[in-house]
Amino acid sequence: MDPYKRLQLARKNGRPSGRYYIEHLITDFIELHGDRRFGDDPAVMAGIGFLCGRPVTVIAHEKGGDIRDKAHRNFGSANPEGYRKALRQMKLAEKFGRPVLCFVDTAGAFAGMGAEERGQGEAIAENLMEMMTLKVPVLSVFVGEGGSGGALALAVADEVWMLENAVYSVISPEGCASILWKDAAKVKEACSCLKITAEDLLEMGVIERIVPETSPEAICETLRAQLDMAFTELSSMTSEERCEKRYRRFRRLGVFGE
Repeated sequence: MDPYKRLQLARKNGRPSGRYYIEHLITDFIELHGDRRFGDDPAVMAGIGFLCGRPVTVIAHEKGGDIRDKAHRNFGSANPEGYRKALRQMKLAEKFGRPVLCFVDTAGAFAGMGAEERGQGEAIAENLMEMMTLKVPVLSVFVGEGGSGGALALAVADEVWMLENAVYSVISPEGCASILWKDAAKVKEACSCLKITAEDLLEMGVIERIVPETSPEAICETLRAQLDMAFTELSSMTSEERCEKRYRRFRRLGVFGE
């Protein structure tokens, strides 16, 4: 399947979102709200629950269901308070020794005037810095679209997984086409150049695993078993070993020779 078709599938209306995976994978989930600085951002869900009996902190982008819900959640494009809420929950997870599980599905961070005034760039940068040294296991799963720093702000993890038809890119294909060819219509060419598919990213070492897509129920069964095993393995390491491994993981990205 060509990259443009993958992009269309990742953006398909009705595709299961972060909330779906929380509801079907996490038991006794309690959503927590607010960043204690400005307010609550519905584009990011965060809270605590149990995965296979293991207490976890879960954070997810949420694009929304019907059009009213999508508007309420800003189509999954988070404001600074969304990323600060996520970081607040990550630091609480670190305090209580809970692993962190993130579900990524966003076209990118919101670029509105209010978001910029409240420090969008600083909020994303703080997440990147703090996640790199978080002392508990962190695992991020791309379940749909992963765009730019808005996605990366929940993806500085020990392992990054992608669903088969998810995408991950440094910029939206439309934005790339507008910059390189001065023509947003050249989105298909941009998709091919950006290497946005799970197969491309696995080959380049950007992600660790591709989760096959059959039915939503089957995906959840696969994720439940694999996440439990992954967290067990990550928990067997010391915090120092995990942080060093995480640091080395990101330092080698984009290096093709010395």
